Amino acid sequence: MKFFLHLFDNNPNSFTGEAFCSIIQLLRRHDQVMPLNADSMKAAACLVLPIFGVPRFPDMSYGPGWAIATCIPISKFPTLGDASTRFCFLKAWTAIAQTGSDDWFLANGTLPVYDRLVKYPKLDESYAKNAKIESFNEEYKLPRLSGPTGKVRATFILTRTVINGLKKLVATELPTLAYVSSFTVTCAYIWSCAAQLHDDEPAAFGFTVDCRSRLDPPIPSAYFGNCVMLCANVARTSILKEKEGFLTAARLIGENLHNMLTDKDEFVKDLGPIENLFPDRWPTMMMGVAGTPKLKFYDLDFGFGRPIKHETVSIDYSGSISISGCRDSNEDLEIGCVSFCCSDGWFCRSLQ
Repeated sequence: MKFFLHLFDNNPNSFTGEAFCSIIQLLRRHDQVMPLNADSMKAAACLVLPIFGVPRFPDMSYGPGWAIATCIPISKFPTLGDASTRFCFLKAWTAIAQTGSDDWFLANGTLPVYDRLVKYPKLDESYAKNAKIESFNEEYKLPRLSGPTGKVRATFILTRTVINGLKKLVATELPTLAYVSSFTVTCAYIWSCAAQLHDDEPAAFGFTVDCRSRLDPPIPSAYFGNCVMLCANVARTSILKEKEGFLTAARLIGENLHNMLTDKDEFVKDLGPIENLFPDRWPTMMMGVAGTPKLKFYDLDFGFGRPIKHETVSIDYSGSISISGCRDSNEDLEIGCVSFCCSDGWFCRSLQ
């Protein structure tokens, strides 16, 4: 089965309400932000999976004294479009929304590239297997987003002062480490903090790396699709809990990421089953990172101001944390987590 892109307008479905409870219902997480007209999704010998689903909310006014905030949820099918694709889509959308036409965007923006410029048949097959494409059929439905109940979402700001302190510590204690960045020390800090909640268990920490500029030859940054590779790191929690646990995590993440960035063949190797990443034992503790501080979502503006809050809904059920740029300072990082990842509060207190 091959992926291809198809753009269409679905029948709009309006949201109306007459009370504050309607707003609360609107702002809740909705598991299926999907086109509602199933017939329009069917085509001969193919299954259409929407990359983006965006509800449209009409203007609301409840009179003087009311402060109305607009919530714009976006549902994205990750196999077909990565974070960079989502951000490029939003940049185009906000540019058109601000000016009222696409003239400015066409003159100043970067048009998306839909062509598949590099052919790696084995890689295509490998990604298709990991996405379980063989199970797709006309009755296929996206999995519902579900997870433990009683969750509490928390957002923490890791300031530039703290980040620089972590980087200085790594540079001092691990002077030969080839790759040290704000992102890697933040990931190492979070991983070592989360390990404190577990006994002696195998723990995995992973994040994706954008491959666009790192393929040989490179492909345009405006490539519309999915072009990422997983960087997986594994260690025992007993090691991460030691006094030098943070440095151990920083070394593992830095070395693995450096190897990926310096070996272009690493990006196009056959992925194989995901179980191959953990040949000895499936990790008891698994944590991933959603988002990247390189994409400045807080700089997006539809014409009525910058976002007040940007949240990654998937961490509610995936066991991941989110990392993004901070709204009020481009040098700080915003970390999102939910309580079921840190049940006794130790993780949250450590981040504080």
